[in-house]
Amino acid sequence: MQPYSLYLHIPFCKHRCAYCDFNTYAGQDDSIPAYVTALIREIEYVGIRAERSDSAVEAHTVFFGGGTPSLLSGPQFASVMDALRAAFPLTADAEVSIEANPGTISPEKLDAIRAAGINRISFGVQSANTEELRMLERIHDFFTVIEAVHTARQAGFDNLNLDLIYGLPEQTLQSWQTTVRRIVDLHPEHISAYALTLEHGTPFGRWSAHGLLPLPDPDLAAEMYEWADEYLEANGYVQYEISNWAIDPGLRTVDREIPSHACRHNLQYWRSLPYLAFGAGAHGYANGYRYSNVLRIKTYIDRIADSRFPTLPFPLTPATVNHHRQTENDDMGEFMMTGLRLTKAGIAEPDFRSRFGRGLTEVYGREIEDLIRKGLLEWAGDRLRLTKRGRLLGNQVFMQFIA
Repeated sequence: MQPYSLYLHIPFCKHRCAYCDFNTYAGQDDSIPAYVTALIREIEYVGIRAERSDSAVEAHTVFFGGGTPSLLSGPQFASVMDALRAAFPLTADAEVSIEANPGTISPEKLDAIRAAGINRISFGVQSANTEELRMLERIHDFFTVIEAVHTARQAGFDNLNLDLIYGLPEQTLQSWQTTVRRIVDLHPEHISAYALTLEHGTPFGRWSAHGLLPLPDPDLAAEMYEWADEYLEANGYVQYEISNWAIDPGLRTVDREIPSHACRHNLQYWRSLPYLAFGAGAHGYANGYRYSNVLRIKTYIDRIADSRFPTLPFPLTPATVNHHRQTENDDMGEFMMTGLRLTKAGIAEPDFRSRFGRGLTEVYGREIEDLIRKGLLEWAGDRLRLTKRGRLLGNQVFMQFIA
């Protein structure tokens, strides 16, 4: 039986950053207790639906995303984790992650979330440069990051990720290099680095459209990406996904191309495996459905609080506002798009054939041949994967497999 992953969306923030297009809200902390109650009730509902539909669910990863999940209290995390364990048995080695803003944690909070069963933290660092952090409207400085990492280590966390953003307006290569070097000096087990995107509807998007914010230079951003990859590799980090690196102490996962400190939860997404979603705006994929929940916090709470729960197919809940029954073509295209993000593992021919009953070249022969000719894809034994050039042009590759 393939284990599931569980995603819980915590949409609260102290301040909504100007570049952020996630489903987050500032100034609604008073709703946190009611939201946690609704979250627990949704977990219980899905657990009951799973039992009644004979959909046995064992989970091997849990991820609290946001927003700023670290705004929840220790007892609130403990209550949610208790509900998860009651509804879905967790494997003994389950990876349980939390996203955290370095400016919202304390020794007491870290001790409490550690006691609740959380064993991995992803800190949203973004930059080590004071001016860049101010432009991004982050509430922390880099000294806070250093302290947060030190405090997490003291609390017993031995699996840390630090998130970075590059390609910022007016960011220089030298500034980016300084950030990466300072991050490596903190010795996290995992590093994520994402290019800034100016999303429609965000302040950054509006400012850029009106000429108030200089557009990031795509050529410079590509140079930043390539330099970071070389530097991280020289310092013991393995790039296993387009935007993610993990240290490799020589202990590999079942897949020899995946380092042991890779984010197991995100691997579930990239391998198109099932995951359940809880909370306002959360997206899930299970039992043949792709689905998403209502966005607004109050609407989510009201829907879940309604005692007239309808009978819905697993894993849908009263908070679900969109759902799509996947076709085989949907699944194959998404399998290609997400699987090719794994830079070393790529997509193994036997895995594709086992899942869909046909070979890669039987289904996508023309597309694969064309992308190989353009130098964007390559075969490595029985694995199809991006070339180094293909990593820079990944979206152009992925679009070839989406109908």
